[in-house]
Amino acid sequence: MKQRLHPIELTLMIVAALALTSGAVALHTQSQLAEKVVRLHVLANSDSEEDQALKLKVRDAVLEQATETLRGADSQAEASRRLTDILPELEETARAVITANGYDYGVRAELAETSFPTKEYDGFALPAGEYLALRVLIGEAAGQNWWCVVFPPLCTAAASDVPTVALDAGLTDQEVALITEADEGYILKFKSVELWQTLKAKLTK
Repeated sequence: MKQRLHPIELTLMIVAALALTSGAVALHTQSQLAEKVVRLHVLANSDSEEDQALKLKVRDAVLEQATETLRGADSQAEASRRLTDILPELEETARAVITANGYDYGVRAELAETSFPTKEYDGFALPAGEYLALRVLIGEAAGQNWWCVVFPPLCTAAASDVPTVALDAGLTDQEVALITEADEGYILKFKSVELWQTLKAKLTK
């Protein structure tokens, strides 16, 4: 005789199925989102107070130059091309800040696919995953890092302007909703993305 599921067991199965379905949809949206943005990733030489303070000064200078360079860019491909063209200039900008503050650290600027955890910012958040990033590595690049989004220019946008800036850069309503819905559903979506990212990594090993 076939055993019937207890109502609680059935409820748990339904909830799990819905969570996995939501996660699959959110993961697909995250993948599409990753094809439209460029992160900014600045790595400090170390975790010393001085090196962390220097990191923020380098960040400010690089962010200002990158934001100006990307003004009017309408796609990730265009943003990537423009940033690639000025990587040497971005390195010089960072090096000038480092030298002006009395340090002789080397510095390297590059564009690279980079794995990021879920990160919340003022007015939006991005789910964990692989993203194209403008990386600025200071010295040993062994300290705590700083990251945001340089394209679209969400790093410099006011929280209330994030949806408009994102839509203007080509993100869809669904993608904007994924990164700006600050409620319980938003949290569950991000947890679902992280779960699917973990499962995908294990399956590809």
